[in-house]
Amino acid sequence: MEQKSNNSRRLRTVSLIVVITLAGKVLGLVRDMLLGHNFATGMEGAAFQVASRIPRTFFDAIFASAISASFIPVFAERMEQHGREDAFRLSHCFFTWVGLLTAVFSLLGMALADPIVGLLADGFDPETAALCAGLLRILFPTVFFTGVAFSMVGVLQSLGEFYIPAALSVASNGVIILYYLLLCRRFGIWGLAWAFLLGWAVQMGMQMPWLRRNRFRYRPGLHHPGLRSVFTLMLPVMVSTWVQPLCLLITTRFATHLFQGAGASAMDYANTLYTMIAGILVLSVTNVIFPEMSRLSTGGRQEELGALIGSSLRGMLFLLLPMTAGLMLLAEPLVRLLYEWRNWDSFSTAVTARALIFMSIGMAGYGIQNVLVRAFYARQDGRTPLISGAAAVVLNLALCFALTDRLDVAGLGIATAASTWASALVLLVPTIRRCPETLNRAFFLEIGKMLLAAAVMSLAVRGAAMLLPQAWTGSLSGRVLSFGIPAAAGAAVYFLAASLLRLREMETVKGLLRRK
Repeated sequence: MEQKSNNSRRLRTVSLIVVITLAGKVLGLVRDMLLGHNFATGMEGAAFQVASRIPRTFFDAIFASAISASFIPVFAERMEQHGREDAFRLSHCFFTWVGLLTAVFSLLGMALADPIVGLLADGFDPETAALCAGLLRILFPTVFFTGVAFSMVGVLQSLGEFYIPAALSVASNGVIILYYLLLCRRFGIWGLAWAFLLGWAVQMGMQMPWLRRNRFRYRPGLHHPGLRSVFTLMLPVMVSTWVQPLCLLITTRFATHLFQGAGASAMDYANTLYTMIAGILVLSVTNVIFPEMSRLSTGGRQEELGALIGSSLRGMLFLLLPMTAGLMLLAEPLVRLLYEWRNWDSFSTAVTARALIFMSIGMAGYGIQNVLVRAFYARQDGRTPLISGAAAVVLNLALCFALTDRLDVAGLGIATAASTWASALVLLVPTIRRCPETLNRAFFLEIGKMLLAAAVMSLAVRGAAMLLPQAWTGSLSGRVLSFGIPAAAGAAVYFLAASLLRLREMETVKGLLRRK
């Protein structure tokens, strides 16, 4: 009974966080649509895409997951063993160190903007490269604001506050959208860089009242016994989290050589759609279960931890598998609906959709990898994710070299998907060995049913798309219907097939709808 109550509570929390995250992702999509409408894949658009990507990638590679993955388990351990005040003292010192380190990285990035652009976007012409470097000097301080904001998120999530962290992107994207609507014509691409910087600062500021509500009062400090555990775990965690940002940097570098630099923009727009669609679910689940994983691991409850991992994977794949099939089939009408306005032409639609189709192959692997990585971090094991990340980066680089000239952005999409799956599969082996109950016979039976339901859904999507007239793509209503009708038909068929196959996750969905 208690387990069912916990599952129900977890499901409600994840459901609400999905809604909040969806709002943030939709606003992020609107933000990128406005970027595409105003600057498309031209010089300014390409320069801004790369300039905004570099500091985010640097932060992701060095601090992002390392902050949450190393801090949250140790914070939870101190909270359970030494009490709230001791855990808060740890967080004060951690905030101080993160603030100092991210400030130094921001200053270094600003000073070295020209050589960084020369290294990571060597396909740009001199004018585009100079613009990119200038924008990068404005945008690099986002590393500082993001570092402090992520540290705050770690504290709030450890205290059971999930909704405010989930809403951060709603606020930052709202600031940027307001700039597009009110000031973009006047201040152009340079003003947009300042709006992005302000949006990240807002993410930091909006968490402060909620920290105070939980009796958190920041007091600067540099020394705490728990810091050694945090930093001991952080180094391997930090290196292991390089996989996705390093792969993005690698693909961006190769993409700047495609279509006179437009390939970089196409890959970035495709990656935005991919991470928006997959990330809504994946991040919502992992953010909720990670503190719980840390508590179970700290308490030595391995069987419960394995059951939590298995149920989380099954629940995610229930939605990620049909989303993968649907996105591959409807990539072009989706890109056309969202972006093909004003300065965005049919070529930009075709090349972005082509990249998105092949990136989507890795969507389920992306979900598996994220859950399993969190499970290892909860055990304070950064070595295994480090090995999986190294394998993924090497494979990504090799495939970029092998496929870019032959398949252009499709080759880069394949490289991205393959590296994601490689990381996931390397993590699966030790997971099964340590927690056999995670992936049992029933798990694989359920996955087989999901694949069958997704295959039936794909036929429905393809059939509906073939029945629609091509002339519809010329109007807004026609574009909405060209995407919406096949998508709705596919969703209906998938859930019907899931019900007929008696998938356990479908019963959970029905129960949630009945409570609503």
